[in-house]
Amino acid sequence: MPKMKSHRGAKKRFKATASGKIKRERMNGSHNLEKKNRKRSRRLHQSTLLEGSKAKQIKRMILA
Repeated sequence: MPKMKSHRGAKKRFKATASGKIKRERMNGSHNLEKKNRKRSRRLHQSTLLEGSKAKQIKRMILA
């Protein structure tokens, strides 16, 4: 049986932290920033953790 391959698109979008949680970037933070207020654009540039059942699914995709 062949080796499992990791999902390359997911691997570029998500990172695993040292404790095993999944980190992701927020959407809408790369363009049209002049329309968004400063508080919102600062928040959009912060990364956040993935929660719930999606984290288990993504972990399987990037750590395969």
